[in-house]
Amino acid sequence: MANFSKPMVPRFAVEVYQNVNLPEGGREVNAIVTVTSTGGGTTGETPLPSLSPGSVPLPGYDPDAAVVIMVDCSGSMDYPPAKMRNARDATAAAVDALRDGVAFAVVAGTHQAREAYPGDGRLAIADATTRAQAKEALRKLSAGGGTAIGTWLRLADRLLSSSDAAIRHGILLTDGRNEHEEPDALRASLDACAGRFTCDARGVGTDWEVKEVTGIASALLGSADIVADPAGLAADFTRMMEAVMGKEVADVALRLWTPQGAEVLFVKQVAPTVEELTDRRRESGPRAGDYPTGAWGDESRDYHVCVRVPYAHVGQEMLAARASLVLPTPDGSSPHVLAQGLIRAVWTDDLEASTAINPQVAHYTGQAELAQAIQQGLDLRKSGDVDGATAKLGRAVQLANRSGHEDTAKLLAKVVDVVDAANGTVRLKSKVTEEAEMTLETRSTKTVRVKK
Repeated sequence: MANFSKPMVPRFAVEVYQNVNLPEGGREVNAIVTVTSTGGGTTGETPLPSLSPGSVPLPGYDPDAAVVIMVDCSGSMDYPPAKMRNARDATAAAVDALRDGVAFAVVAGTHQAREAYPGDGRLAIADATTRAQAKEALRKLSAGGGTAIGTWLRLADRLLSSSDAAIRHGILLTDGRNEHEEPDALRASLDACAGRFTCDARGVGTDWEVKEVTGIASALLGSADIVADPAGLAADFTRMMEAVMGKEVADVALRLWTPQGAEVLFVKQVAPTVEELTDRRRESGPRAGDYPTGAWGDESRDYHVCVRVPYAHVGQEMLAARASLVLPTPDGSSPHVLAQGLIRAVWTDDLEASTAINPQVAHYTGQAELAQAIQQGLDLRKSGDVDGATAKLGRAVQLANRSGHEDTAKLLAKVVDVVDAANGTVRLKSKVTEEAEMTLETRSTKTVRVKK
């Protein structure tokens, strides 16, 4: 069993990277807002920038957690039989990684959802006894039935809602398409669960639908990935659970306040993955809106914010937006402000200053285009549009080469023959494995940090 002590109270910091200069009449301000949480229980793989002097510790936050693991037990999990066995072993490994005192449950998912452990609508509290009981219950799981993922999510929501834990998280594994409920039913379940818990989603094998799995993770602010070989499930589940155990703060929002006459055009997370947040805005006061960011451990994320400001003359300057990290209080009073940064606009007649593009903004604009080019290219390839697919995937190769995204470049090379990476000259491969194509699509939104 992994030895996890209770995480320490984290500290948050906000840093803003932008070119503040605009030409006379310029109205669009772009900035990268880097949010960093440090001082908690775990450290991510990405080196974190140092805390700024204005960082604020969170007072008296209790990071208790509740986790529900949803395991696909549909009939296809028995083909081959090793798939179901690996799923049981992976879930057992995740249970072993639970910190003592964490509430948890296991759901067996088919065309309906069933509580595999502990049952009776309850959550168990992790200790040596309940871990052993859960693993005994896992041995009894068998494959049979269809797939209706929305029912799994709604049962997980009911179970998690019985806990007052700050961190509420799901882990979902599927090996097939959501064939036993309508797409609208899954969307309704995701809408009902959004903001109530976060969820990591995994597809095992190559018979599942990438857009379904990534859509689940996106809606519930979790991660998505492919585990093509079922033998890799245990290691992946352990990593996921260790990451959950490292979360210390839930329900953090990025609050953007803009002055009179200014408006937010878009907000998107751009690292570690590209995630569109614009349509998730919730009004939080006069000229202020909150964008959900989910739960945080020791980690750093980047957000691209674009604001349209009023017309102004050379020599004028203004605060275009104030970016704050906020945490709701249990009693509904004013939220904790964890950290904040300022996005500015200064109008100048210096052409060189006003046309310079901030390196962080340029980098992540390219990363977002890279993700879009891959997804569009793969869709065109599936539809038989060879020329369109070649153009889009060639552009993706060019962007991956330019940004130093070596992992994506390697995945692209399994789908296209690269003639000239710098110019994006490629040829579609005549034969591409499902694993290669699905891996590229699933991981297309993962980004690399800008080199500072």
